Amino acid sequence: MLQQTRTDERRAVYPSLKDKRVIVTGGGSGIGEALTEAFVAQGARVAFVDIVQEASEQLVARLSAGAAHAPRFFACDLTDLDALRDCFADIEATLGGVDILVNNAGNDDRHTIEQVTPEYWDQRLAVNLRHQFFAAQAVVPAMKRAGGGAVLNFGSISWHLGLPELVLYQTCKAAIEGLTRSLARDLGRDGIRVNTIVPGNVQTPRQERWYTPEGEAEIVAGQCLDGRIQPFDVAALVLFLASDDARMCTGHDYFIDAGWR
Repeated sequence: MLQQTRTDERRAVYPSLKDKRVIVTGGGSGIGEALTEAFVAQGARVAFVDIVQEASEQLVARLSAGAAHAPRFFACDLTDLDALRDCFADIEATLGGVDILVNNAGNDDRHTIEQVTPEYWDQRLAVNLRHQFFAAQAVVPAMKRAGGGAVLNFGSISWHLGLPELVLYQTCKAAIEGLTRSLARDLGRDGIRVNTIVPGNVQTPRQERWYTPEGEAEIVAGQCLDGRIQPFDVAALVLFLASDDARMCTGHDYFIDAGWR
């Protein structure tokens, strides 16, 4: 279970998110798990997409008890665009539409410049960039019919810092900010808001694979704030930007990085 930093009683409640139809990609673990949990707690109708079967099924079981709407898990490899289209069509039919898309799925495996082949280039862009556009494309018609919606694309602090051995990941994450600006302009008159979430180094089991205690101490030293960012912290920002409280927020990048520079 994810580490939380606040009690339930102190979390913000957004009435505008109740019953909203939400898709979270990569929603079965890590930051995605926190996003799924946060939207379920707001009373939203949540469908999440992941390739990890067991962890996703366990999450559904954990969150379903007492939920206004039990989350729905859809297994899908988002790099397969035909499968993505079919999956999103199934989700739309199940939820009765789509109001919010959170493009969270990605993979930050390390690599050197010398290791990159044309095939690996294409695969990394498919994992970290391409699906964000096609997922947005898939939900736009439903959002237009609903009179508006919100798309939240996940970027990364990494390319702003120029971290080592992440050249393809950082290329994708830089491009996502351009994607957000373009989509926000093209979709704004339809009432569809598009923003980028830019997390710092979030303390998840995956990230702990890459950092020693000494490395984590260096991250905190580079932050303006003490402490490690938790998935809950990222979810708090996502909830705000997805809600009607952020109705005039679009086309921008919102950092949750504890001031890491």
